[in-house]
Amino acid sequence: MKKRRFGRTNHMSTLAVFGAVALGKLDQPQADKVIEQVIRAGVNHIDIAPSYGDAETRLGPWMPRIREDFFLGCKTMERSKTGAQKEFHDSLKRLQTDHFELYQLHAVTTMDELDTCTSRNGALEGVIEMRDQGLTKYIGITGHGMETPTVFIEALSRFDFDTVVFPINPTLFANDDYRAQALALLDICEEKDVGVMAIKSVAKEPWGEQPHRYHTWYAPFEDEEIIQQNIHFVLSQKLTHICTPGDYRLLDKAFEACANFKPMEPSLQEGIINDQSELEIIF
Repeated sequence: MKKRRFGRTNHMSTLAVFGAVALGKLDQPQADKVIEQVIRAGVNHIDIAPSYGDAETRLGPWMPRIREDFFLGCKTMERSKTGAQKEFHDSLKRLQTDHFELYQLHAVTTMDELDTCTSRNGALEGVIEMRDQGLTKYIGITGHGMETPTVFIEALSRFDFDTVVFPINPTLFANDDYRAQALALLDICEEKDVGVMAIKSVAKEPWGEQPHRYHTWYAPFEDEEIIQQNIHFVLSQKLTHICTPGDYRLLDKAFEACANFKPMEPSLQEGIINDQSELEIIF
């Protein structure tokens, strides 16, 4: 698996970061097979959260054996200092580890949420204390909505976050406003040496009325060529890694696409944006 420096963390993370939400609905034997699959693929970075069903409980038994082999990032959707610190310690216990490399404010999608997180006795204050105690090395922020790049530009002006996680795909980049703000955010991340992870790289469209064939929040692309195309596109944006889709049945396709990554020429990127411009934006 190819690697890329994850910002100022200096960790050479694999282009594919394992989105452990894929473990959330599995029993332990099923989860064991997926974790073995991740190890075989050579992935060295895991992203997990207590909101991901049973994911922490499923990954926990493996941590004593593999902890030194992975950069481990966790997150909280709590917005208060005390709530974030409690969730932090609960995650450490479930994951059977004594520290994280990265701890993130999760799903901060509006300015109001950012205000709450960064206020006195907000979640950020609690996570800073955890960092000062040596329980995490780095602090990040994640978000999902159309305003996320704008919110994160503001967030980086308030606090020196080490990493950001936000959606990048051709469908979103067909929206001129989103694209402009996303590219501006990437420029700031480059200037500040902030690590970047992209989510929703293979998102196709909302589920709508169609049956949910995968444990994802959106209908994903399934065709290997389109998945490869989208991952070429996303990883061609500066600084980016991808977080793998939220269903284990898509992992091999995502791993293979990251292993085969080649930078995409700007003209080809524009063609893909145009091809997907009629799809409904995923949020």
